[in-house]
Amino acid sequence: MPARILIVDDDPDILDVTGFAVEKAGYETLFASDGLNALKASRQQLPDLIVLDIGLPEMDGLEVCREIRKSSDVPILFLTARDDEIDRIVGLEIGADDYLTKPFSPRELVARIKAILKRSTPTPAPPEAVLEQGSLQLNAERHLCQFGGTPVSLTGSEFRLLATLLARPDHVISRTQLVDTLYGYNIHVSDRTIDSHIRNIRAKLAQAGCAEGIVTVHGVGLRMGPCKPA
Repeated sequence: MPARILIVDDDPDILDVTGFAVEKAGYETLFASDGLNALKASRQQLPDLIVLDIGLPEMDGLEVCREIRKSSDVPILFLTARDDEIDRIVGLEIGADDYLTKPFSPRELVARIKAILKRSTPTPAPPEAVLEQGSLQLNAERHLCQFGGTPVSLTGSEFRLLATLLARPDHVISRTQLVDTLYGYNIHVSDRTIDSHIRNIRAKLAQAGCAEGIVTVHGVGLRMGPCKPA
């Protein structure tokens, strides 16, 4: 069964072009042209991924994302204007998985959708295959993250990023390697995207009581910290 993609934009031309490209790639499409209808469609139609413009009437994309994240981890790809760097950063911090800057190539959009869906799909693993560091546990099969028994809610991108670091907790992994792991090769993604995801993970781990989850090795990359209770 093809994945269902909800495309939200108030520009009819963008809906037409992106809808055609997404359908040609083999996905089912749903459409909304304002924030309120986007929120309604996300709750009633249960899409597998949402392509969400930030500048929307009725309710902007950032507020739509905040509302969706209260009850759903559905992957969200933001569409942003070229100069709205602050909006892009805020979007990632409130739970978006990725963003594209307008104008964009429909082919690039489809590539991003494929990459997000791929990393959002739980990787089959035996039940006993649990990644651990200190009091932190990650179960890929159950898409479950816990610190000292306290659940930590992660988006698909955050989960995959943390799993990549936990797989080799004592090794330093560069941002370029993390980008390739999350998005695949030949897709340009800003380091700010990875940094925003890392900030989110750190904040969520800290809220669960993890004193030092991810450590930055300046000029080199990132590795796991001891993950001990604060």
